[in-house]
Amino acid sequence: MDLPHAEAPVREPCPIRDILDRIGDRWSLLALFALASGTLRFTELRRAIGDISQRMLAQTLRTLEQDGFLTRTAYPTIPPRVDYALTPLGRSLLAPMDTLLGWAKANQPAIHAARAAYAARARD
Repeated sequence: MDLPHAEAPVREPCPIRDILDRIGDRWSLLALFALASGTLRFTELRRAIGDISQRMLAQTLRTLEQDGFLTRTAYPTIPPRVDYALTPLGRSLLAPMDTLLGWAKANQPAIHAARAAYAARARD
């Protein structure tokens, strides 16, 4: 006689995880922060962020556009010109982002000290 197997309950994913994963990646907040001052071209964005590769910046901008945080406007010029600007949704993220960046700046010394203390304990 076969007994029915109880199936494990399916756990629903956290409803906001995908959004937090997107804006919490390595480059998205920096790109949004750079665009806070206004519309920028691709090369201006890359210069403002600094150590991001061209490929990673393009991927980050596509993702942010897909999520509605920015717009991409291409102009049929030679050479091609592409402008990026924040949408109202992107602008709405600036205030909480500013709070987070302020917290990071204020607590950077304490975090670096904690890391150094941890590394020293790990060496012992």
